[in-house]
Amino acid sequence: MSLLSLAVIGGRGRLGSAIVRLAEADHAFDDATVPAGRVIPLLNAFDVVVDVSHHSATDDLLAQAVLEKVPLVIGTTGHTPEERERIAQASGKIAIVLASNFSVGVNVLFHLTRKAAEILGAEYDQEIVEMHHRNKLDAPSGTARSLAEILCEVKGKSYDELVQDGRSGEPGKRTRDEIGMHALRGGDVIGDHTVTFAGIGERIELTHKASNRDVFAMGALRAAKWVQTAQPGLYSMQDVLGLK
Repeated sequence: MSLLSLAVIGGRGRLGSAIVRLAEADHAFDDATVPAGRVIPLLNAFDVVVDVSHHSATDDLLAQAVLEKVPLVIGTTGHTPEERERIAQASGKIAIVLASNFSVGVNVLFHLTRKAAEILGAEYDQEIVEMHHRNKLDAPSGTARSLAEILCEVKGKSYDELVQDGRSGEPGKRTRDEIGMHALRGGDVIGDHTVTFAGIGERIELTHKASNRDVFAMGALRAAKWVQTAQPGLYSMQDVLGLK
């Protein structure tokens, strides 16, 4: 089996540097290159590209990847609806894994959250709490948003219709379908996520806590190996892990 050549966009960041370090120790890869600059030439020199930079780089990367038929793993979050649409359009020509979180454990949390929502139904109020380090720029986290989107899908409504970002003043009585979203920031927390289903007389909490950033890097490499042989399409880590 031939070794895979990997390009890591954003490879000098926290997650990117972990991906590069682990790829260099993984015998499935022959190297892990960190290209310089926003516009990346000669993508066809690589078997797969992992992007963990910033969502503003996605459009340029998509255009080149489609042109040169290179599969992508996109781990950036905060995409606008227009950027998401362009990702979907590009996936008609190349294989793309789009993941808000590469952790195997978090993706099991996604799976369990969907199952719990389906089983418990509308009688259980749903709240999401996430916590990250003090330097995180966006809120809520991409993972928390993905959890909310799963709950919204089960309810058959949109994110904008149901999600309430925190509460203050006198917001009034909680509505039947609303989903509370709460973002905490402090210290060096890598990533904690809890989904609460609160019923009358009982409460169920599904929690994932990351204590080492390498779990995300390992998941990204798992996705890179998987997408390299996938047919064109838009995939998630649920596909990579066989949870769908």
